[in-house]
Amino acid sequence: MTDQTIYLLKAFFLGVLEGVTEFLPISSTGHLILFGNWINFESDEAKVFEVVIQLGSILAVMWIFRQRLIQMIVGTLRLDPVEVAFTRNLLIAFLPSAIIGLLFIKMIKALFFHPGVVAVTLVLGGFIMLWVERRRSPAAAAALAARPQARTLEQISWKQALAVGCAQCLAMVPGTSRSGATIIGGMLAGIQRKTATEFSFFLAMPTMLAAALYDTYKHAGLLSQQDMLAIAVGFISAFLCALLVVRAVLAFVSKHTYRVFAWYRIGLGIIVGVWLWMA
Repeated sequence: MTDQTIYLLKAFFLGVLEGVTEFLPISSTGHLILFGNWINFESDEAKVFEVVIQLGSILAVMWIFRQRLIQMIVGTLRLDPVEVAFTRNLLIAFLPSAIIGLLFIKMIKALFFHPGVVAVTLVLGGFIMLWVERRRSPAAAAALAARPQARTLEQISWKQALAVGCAQCLAMVPGTSRSGATIIGGMLAGIQRKTATEFSFFLAMPTMLAAALYDTYKHAGLLSQQDMLAIAVGFISAFLCALLVVRAVLAFVSKHTYRVFAWYRIGLGIIVGVWLWMA
């Protein structure tokens, strides 16, 4: 196999990994860092690749929710109160990470984009998920029943949206998981699990589009023709895999908790920690 073929196979593999993990609460960025390190796919260009291929995952979720997205846009333009409130909530949730990202993203990448950090945040995030799910158990449900619960996207308040947006800022540290932070943050704020998951998907659209476009603009000069071909391969594979995963996640959370993902995070974090310690 030629070096070019091997490079494109790596790009395809990472694209599949991105599409599968982006909307699961297990950290797509953390997985890309870990497996990119494992297959020797590390460079400034690779960091741009990891961000830009997220566009494939985002386009997949935009396609799946296209009818609700069109409804939101048309309703907002027509000043429909329900849709205006939903758009406002998305903007409120988007702003904290946008501000923190613009101010500190270079420092965050320099300090935290390392397998050791990913191992720690995977484990910590897993235990937090277990704790939150325990609070939502049948035994705890009676105590929470008196609290107002947002069971649809339209019932989410601006305060709950802000709580989700603040939680999303934590996901700038790899291994935390953007979807995991926003879903758990939403559940803690009083949003029903499935609705928190849907809101997380909608919030991913402006957040990840902004991150991908900003990174592409800032680092376009680094990318060669070979890099652009690899991005195209990763983009397509991420798009196709995300199409399958998003529907599966929504079906899963309507009947199950997130405990299985919490234990997966803890197990993977321990394995990575042991591997780094022995290396």
